[in-house]
Amino acid sequence: MTDLSGSPAGALRLSAALTFGGSGLDRAAHMRGDPAALAAAWAHPGARVLPLWRDKPLVTGSPVDGLGWLAVDQPGLTEAGPPIFLGLDAGAAPRFAVDLSGWTPEVPPEGPLDGFLDQSEQVHPLFPGDTRFAELRACMTRLSARDAELAATARALTGWHARHGFCAKCGAASLPAQAGWQRDCPACGAHHFPRTDPVVIMLVTRGNAVLMGRSPGWPEKMYSLLAGFVEPGETLEAAVRREVFEEAGVRVGRVDYIVSQPWPFPASLMMACRGEALSAEITIDPAEIEEARWVSREEMVEAHLGTHPEITAARPGAVARYVVERWLADETGAAPVPLQV
Repeated sequence: MTDLSGSPAGALRLSAALTFGGSGLDRAAHMRGDPAALAAAWAHPGARVLPLWRDKPLVTGSPVDGLGWLAVDQPGLTEAGPPIFLGLDAGAAPRFAVDLSGWTPEVPPEGPLDGFLDQSEQVHPLFPGDTRFAELRACMTRLSARDAELAATARALTGWHARHGFCAKCGAASLPAQAGWQRDCPACGAHHFPRTDPVVIMLVTRGNAVLMGRSPGWPEKMYSLLAGFVEPGETLEAAVRREVFEEAGVRVGRVDYIVSQPWPFPASLMMACRGEALSAEITIDPAEIEEARWVSREEMVEAHLGTHPEITAARPGAVARYVVERWLADETGAAPVPLQV
């Protein structure tokens, strides 16, 4: 944690890590096309499997203290789809993921659904008693860097397989290949690969204020940085300028890259950039966002301390929270990677 006592942020403390920020996982891509190596990995005494049910990973602990890794011969896994090889953990221990969405809980899912976050949890009767399936958004900040990277990878890949079962070229059913990192079409021979959608998220500043917005359906008072998908044939800096102007009517000049974050909901790569606003007037596109406003540093500190009457901060672990906190600490300008203006 970084103490900001004596700074404009006062008592605000910064989280040191960015969830899904990477852990140096050995993905061992050379093994994906080697059936003998994969069979040996599956048979390794340290091999473990992470099941996911309808995008929810198995977790353990109360409150959550990690992913619910299971032995490969765990009862209840026979209903799962083909294993996906995630890589090698510490000590070269193989890690796999499986989709268990075909399993039906004996008791229907319960728990409040607020339209933004699925808070229900599901318990498999054959799995260890302290495990359950839980929404990754709700527990991501409680995971270690390694578990967070593995969970993000597993969720993105199982979700991709669930939504891309047919060949985009000829329409025939495709088959998993390369240990889950590819799908092949037996009809036309086409190969398909997991998609990652590039998204820019913008720390747009003007003087002592940052541009914040909220989307329809968000929890009351929640604001975040503006963001949008990068279009085909578009650079990151062009996407920043276009998205900010489309959503808020604000013109942006210089753009610098800050940091990136995989965001497996379902499969995006968030690329945080800092932009200098050339205009102040806000004209929102109601089809894009519900509201946008300039928020001063002092107001943003209140929001992050939970004392602002109208604004709450972005969720912990998200790149928006990470970047705004570092803006409050004057850290976002430290050796940025410049993008061509």
